[in-house]
Amino acid sequence: MTDVTEFKVNHQKLYLSPVMDLYNREIVSYEIAERPLPIMIKNMLTKAFKRLDSGQQPILHSDQRWQYRMPAYRQRLHQSRVVQSMSRKGNCYDNAAMESFFGTLKCEMFHLNKFDTTEALKDALHDYIRYYNVDRIKLGLGGLSPVAHRMQAAAAPA
Repeated sequence: MTDVTEFKVNHQKLYLSPVMDLYNREIVSYEIAERPLPIMIKNMLTKAFKRLDSGQQPILHSDQRWQYRMPAYRQRLHQSRVVQSMSRKGNCYDNAAMESFFGTLKCEMFHLNKFDTTEALKDALHDYIRYYNVDRIKLGLGGLSPVAHRMQAAAAPA
């Protein structure tokens, strides 16, 4: 699942575009940019696709934002054998997991701090995403963090 969210710092904007694995809610890749240009989405996809095992054919869900309707984006998914899924028009609930992540991120990190520069916010975003993946536990994952849950599942006998 993917989406883009916006932050404002001293009359400047910063955009975060993550990919979330819905199996364990782990942020598997992300890109941060000062403008929501197609290159931001391309870089985010490149990072996400590097994590795929050969033969995997995941589904990547998004809303209907213009970046996800561009021919270059669709072609990139097709070349990587990724199935595109998009929210129904006007239905924010289809992207609820990502909106929940954005809300948690803004509540736990962004709104509790004052950032003087976009660079300071970038650093904080990197730190928070690492914390979210590695340290922050989720009751829905049995009290484990997303990474710990993935590692436990990988180690379990088949």
